[in-house]
Order: sequence, then C-alpha cells, then structure tokens
Amino acid sequence: MNQVTGTNINRKDGRAKVTGTATYAAEHQIPGLVHGYLVTANIAHGQITSIDTQAAATAPGVIAVFTHKNPPTVSKPANDFFTSKIYEARLPLSDDQIYYAGQIIGLVVADTFERARHAAHLVKVEYVTQEPIVETSKATFNEAPPMFGQQMTFEKGNFAAADFASAMAGVGAEITATYTTSSELHAPMEPHAIIAHWQDPDTLTVYEPSQWVIGSQRTYADLFGLTPEKVRIITPFIGGGFGSKAFPWPHAIIGAAAARQLQRPLKVVLSRRQMTANAGHRSETEQTIRLGANADGSLMAIDHGVKSCTSPVEIFTEPCTGITPAMYAAPNLRNRQELAVMNVGTPTFMRAPGENPGLWALESAMDELAWELKIDPVELRLKNETKEHQRQGLPFSAKDFGECLRLGAEQFGWQDRPKQVRSLTRDGKLIGWGMAASTFPALRSSATVTVRLLADGTAHILTSANDMGTGAYTIVAGTAAEVLGLAVEQVRVEMGDSLLPNGGMAGGSQMTATLVPAVMRACEEVLQTAKAKTAQEAFATLHQSGQAAFEATASSAAGEEGKKWAFQSWGAHFCEVSVDEDIARLRVNRWVSVMNIGRVMNAKTAASQIRGAVIMGIGHALMEACDFDPNIGYPVVYDLATYHYPSHADIPRIQVTFVGEPDYNFNPAGVRGLGEIGITGVSAAIANAIYHATGKRIRDLPITPDKLL
Repeated sequence: MNQVTGTNINRKDGRAKVTGTATYAAEHQIPGLVHGYLVTANIAHGQITSIDTQAAATAPGVIAVFTHKNPPTVSKPANDFFTSKIYEARLPLSDDQIYYAGQIIGLVVADTFERARHAAHLVKVEYVTQEPIVETSKATFNEAPPMFGQQMTFEKGNFAAADFASAMAGVGAEITATYTTSSELHAPMEPHAIIAHWQDPDTLTVYEPSQWVIGSQRTYADLFGLTPEKVRIITPFIGGGFGSKAFPWPHAIIGAAAARQLQRPLKVVLSRRQMTANAGHRSETEQTIRLGANADGSLMAIDHGVKSCTSPVEIFTEPCTGITPAMYAAPNLRNRQELAVMNVGTPTFMRAPGENPGLWALESAMDELAWELKIDPVELRLKNETKEHQRQGLPFSAKDFGECLRLGAEQFGWQDRPKQVRSLTRDGKLIGWGMAASTFPALRSSATVTVRLLADGTAHILTSANDMGTGAYTIVAGTAAEVLGLAVEQVRVEMGDSLLPNGGMAGGSQMTATLVPAVMRACEEVLQTAKAKTAQEAFATLHQSGQAAFEATASSAAGEEGKKWAFQSWGAHFCEVSVDEDIARLRVNRWVSVMNIGRVMNAKTAASQIRGAVIMGIGHALMEACDFDPNIGYPVVYDLATYHYPSHADIPRIQVTFVGEPDYNFNPAGVRGLGEIGITGVSAAIANAIYHATGKRIRDLPITPDKLL
C-alpha cells in the first residue's frame, strides 16, 4: 500500500477556491432568477398592529410582498433532529408577534436584488411594544431541559446525596470563582443564502450551504409535504459554517415557500446586518466553578454551575458542563445548567459548543488552584487526569493527554517559567506564560460512498458529504489513493449533492471519522469486484473487458464500541503574552499546541485546522462580543468592521504537533475528529498567561484593554 495519509497533501479544492471557480450557494446561475429581500422587525418585543405594503408592492420590478397577512404555504415539520430539523421552532410569518429585534416579518420579491432591497425599505410597520429582556440581570433562570435526551444535571459522591458540606470538607485548598463569556456571533465568510428552484409544484432543488445535505433534504421535504426524493440539495462548497449551516433558518424556509408560490427560482441572501440576528450566535454564559483539593493537589470535589440564554422561539442550551466529567478525576462531582429566555435571536451550535466556554472556566479555575497550592499547572493536571469518563463510567480509548502536556511543556520551554507573577519582562513589557488543556468528544455517524474505477485510469469517489473548508475533498482523495494504490491526482471527488450516497453530517468534528472508513471499505470492495489488488491491475482488466467502469458502494457506521469505551480527542496549549500596562496593549507572542487525535490523515490540513481554531480562540479571548441595545434589543454590531475578530497582525506563529497512535477501537481508520478541539482551552491559556504577566486574574471575556488598565 502506498503511503499517502499522514503526509502533506495539497488541497484538492485549493485551486478552484483561489481562482474563483468554486461555486457557492448564491453564485449559481438559474434562468429566470428573481431576488428576495427580507423585512425585519426593529423592535425586540411586541406585536405588529399594522403593516403597509402598498408602496413596496407598486415599486418598479416588484413581483410580490409576503407578510404574516399572506404568508406562502409551509407545513410545520417534525423538528426532531432525525426526521427533520429547523433552527427556529416557530415558522416565519406565522403570526403578528415580535420575539426579537431583527426577526423576519416580510419578504419582498423583485426582478433584481437592488429593486427588492429598495422596496423592502418602503414597507411601513407599526407596533405595540413591550419591554424586552436583553440583559441577563433581568432574566429569570430555571433548570435547563434535557439535551439530546441527556439530563443537564449530574452528581456523584457526596453531591449525589445532597451532602455538599461533606463534599468540600477537609480539603487543603478551595477555589470558588465565577467566569463569564459574551455572546459571540456567527460570521462565516460566506453569508447565509439560498436559491430555491421548483421544477414543478412537487420537485424542489435547493442551492444552500448545508453542513448536513441529507438532513436538509429530509427537512425541506417535511416542510413542503414531499418525499425526500423530490428534493435535491446542492452544496459543493461552503464558505465556513462552524455550526450555523446545519439546518434551514427562517430566511431559507420563507424563500423556498415563496419560490413555490411564484413558480420562479428565487434567491435570498442575508446581509451582514441581518446575519447578526438571523444566523445564530453563541449564548453568553456565567459559570461558577468550585474546586476542592488536598495539599498534594489531589482533587476532592468539582462543582460546575452554568447559566446561559435562549430565544423565545427555540430552546438551546450552551452545554458547558458536558465536558467536566471527562477532564479530571474527583470523588465528588456536580454539574448544573440553568437557562433563561431573552428577547434575542436564536443561539445555536458554534465551534465546540459547550466545550469552548466550559473549558474557559474549568481551565482558568485549575490555574487558580495551582497558584493557590504552589503546584505547577502542568503537574496539577497530570496528577488529576481521569482514566475513565466519570459520567459514562467507561475507560477512555487511546488517550495520550499526558503526552500532550509533557511534550507541549518541553517544546515551549515551560521548565524555565518563573514561579512568581510580574517577574518576567522584555523591552519594557510584562511577559507571561500560560497553559491550558483542550479536549473534544470523538463522534461518528453513518456514511455511504460509491467508488468507480474508470477506463481513463482515474478513480471517482461520490458521496453527499460536504466540505465547509476543513479539507474533506482532500481527505477522501488521499484515503482512496492509498487504498487503491494511485496518486492523489488520479482521484476525483464529487461531494455536496443529495443525489449522491448519504455522506453524513459535517458537525461535531465527525465528518472525517464518519467518512474515511466508508471510503476505505468502498475502495476495498471495488478492487474485489475487479478481482485486483491495486487499481492499476483493475484498469488493465477493465481495458481487456471493454467495460466502462468497475463500481462498488459501501457503508460504515458505529457499532458496539461505544458500550466498551469512551472516545475523546485531547490536547494542550502553551502561550506567551506581553502586556504594555501604560497603554493596556496585549500581544500574543508565541503559541505551542500538542494534539492527540488518533490517526492524522493529512498533516498539512490537520495542522491548518488547529491553527484556525486557535485563531478563533484568540478572538474569543480578546475581541469577540455582541452586546444588545437595551432599548431596541438589536445587536450593536452590524458588520465585519464593528464585530471585532483577529487579523494576521494579531496572530503569532502557531506551532502544532500531533502525538499518539491510531484509535482502532473507534473506527477501522483509527481517526478521530479535530475541527473543534483546537479552540478549546485557548481563552484560558491566554488569561492564565495574563495573570502570570500582571498578577491580575481576569474572569470575564473578552479581555479588552479596559480590563488590563
């Protein structure tokens, strides 16, 4: 077998993207295409008393204006994730109620985008307003409901017996601290968009960035009373998703419904302003951590409580405590989550949902405990590493967390770290070193792949799975090349079309772990079909037979392994910061990340994924925040200039190393996910470095300059 995986493979889709030939959702050219522009509410809570569309309807080029008075027909879906799933349980234009600022209250359709936009601004709306709740201090928190069937409360040891005093009794050191995060907006480079094209009243083609092609197909079928075979989803390229492009949003639902009524192909693209309210966000959180440990650093109790917020039109909990039982062993453990409903747009999944803010709090608290006990932060984590998932009661498979910590410390030079705060300076600036652990669950679903060996000496791989920039095209091609004995250039990959075999979902860092085993099996079966050991032998047989191709389809799915093992990827971050206290300027100077993700399929794109996640984590730590105007409830940020995120000048060189062996307990490829683990722990590592530099313990994100003064 020729060695391909694990090497540095150039992106299969790279040339198309840099030359502009990659076609994204809003770029498909459909004859007779018309354009829709949304009308959105400018209050956060209340009721529409009148909506005047006459000026808009008579404006040049306008074809139709839809409001709650004349909504296009759409059915309420099952919305149970597996049958169908939409981001907001309330269907758009279903009543005259306003639940959050920016809520869609109308759609104007015209022959050009500019005319639709102009007419949308001619719609006049009057409201009866109610005071919105957009500040957590005014919100009412209650116990969070179960998520994916799992209760959001977990207790063991004395906590399970409600004996809180005994759980914390006799500890040598105790840390109690509250950590907060701000709302983060979804701001992928490609705006959310849809082109809905009805070939007839019962046949729909949707061009939309979808992280779950077959899931979207089922959902649109449910929304419009169709069989899934009557819906085609086309999404060959996605310009970033991070969790915000897994299911249809209201703009897409109303767009597809309007297109059906008009029997015209219709495009709707969200503006950046509209994306702040209508494309999801990560909820702000308040987390209180209580740690108790013996003098030698052995943890005796972990108490982790979380508050997050959701929308009136959908229930979504930011599951910050889900990661706590997997990190550090303690005889007494308690996780609690509370949820409040506020008049804001719907929060949703965002890269490492729960794990990213959850580890911000836990890893910050662990650093505080290490300083309290005068124990090295790396040593404290090594000492308390858990060998089993404390909630699942299962041992971890192929866990090399300790190696991540040890190698990261060695590469960074952690042994030279001064043991006192404010003790390291350079060029008149305070220097600080910080570290934090990272982790993310290893997930896997089912996938089907078809492989064709063609007479022209190439292999063709087909699957509905998609690539939202993570390198899936390249991983599939590299896997097939290795099994078939071909060069990567001889493998063509077709993805992102519901006509192709079900390739699973790009979410939860599961695409590679789901897809690669199916590709391997399909390639092995096509060789068996050809009665060949390599593709070259198969090509020779193909020429002799006169056939056009050898073809095989195979599937792969999780089995019983989840009953024996807990699966998780692991890592550690080390960073150096400099702080100029006179002007409150912070720079991240140096970064080392060591990851244990099982088998590394493509060293180049794998390291790129970690670097991208670290950059996103730096934004989470230092810049990203969405505040809501307390009077009108709108996000005060409205584009990519007012929503702050890192640029090249903010980012140092990021050194990435992978350790550990393939995890063959997890799947036949031994590969686990890595798309999300890289962001977890980043914000804590930075805050911990700031404490080392300045002696200031900052517990509120983002760490803006005013907090450093």
